[in-house]
Amino acid sequence: MARQPDPIKTAAQRIRNAVKSGRPCKPIRDLIKAGDLDAAYAIQQTNTDIWIEEGRRPVGRKIGLTAKSVQKQLGVDQPDYGILYADMEVVDGDEIDAARLMQAKVEGEIALVLDNDLVNEQLTLVDLMDSVAYALPAIEIVGSRIAKWDITILDTIADNASSGLYVLGTRPVGLHELDLRMCGMVMENKGDQVSIGAGVACLGNPLNAALWLARKMVAVGMPLMAGDTIMTGALGPMAPVTPGDVVEVRIGGLGSVRAVFAE
Repeated sequence: MARQPDPIKTAAQRIRNAVKSGRPCKPIRDLIKAGDLDAAYAIQQTNTDIWIEEGRRPVGRKIGLTAKSVQKQLGVDQPDYGILYADMEVVDGDEIDAARLMQAKVEGEIALVLDNDLVNEQLTLVDLMDSVAYALPAIEIVGSRIAKWDITILDTIADNASSGLYVLGTRPVGLHELDLRMCGMVMENKGDQVSIGAGVACLGNPLNAALWLARKMVAVGMPLMAGDTIMTGALGPMAPVTPGDVVEVRIGGLGSVRAVFAE
């Protein structure tokens, strides 16, 4: 009897094909059981292992689904995570080629950069705060390899938490100078306001999101390490972008960061 194809490998290949071709694929949820988050993360990890083998360098993690409204929409009660690679980072103000994007949208976020490893199995908020070197304003340029953003929680997890690129500000600020819960965020596109929010929209506080991630990474055997960047999640609604757009995010106490999309 012929061997059945491995659904994890089949789904991972579907996503990699979309990346290579630049053409979105159909959802992968048809390949795994409904609600099987472990299978979705196994698909993500399959591609992570392949891409690292091909030379991509991991530099941190991103947290998705930090808004309770989005969790409710996708039928989950917790965030998800994906990996950040060095080739996803864009220097503030550099032009971004449309060929690097797939169904792009932008979010204003707070990024944290670690000074210590977070490996303890009983991590506390104090452990986390003591381990953060500094915070930066950030723009996440999310994307989806799944056609028309037709996603469930399984599809977005498998697709590296719908990651794309990210832009970091360049003025580091220590946590002792910030109240991340109350940091207000305004995002403009060519001067027009497209999103507003605050730290409280991110699981009540971006530090809550980062602590969830740190504990999760210890639990799955991939702890966050010194030098890692954490994209803590959106502070307000995402907004679509098109070639020629110039997006600026300003966050109280952290300053501003820009994403420039080539014509």
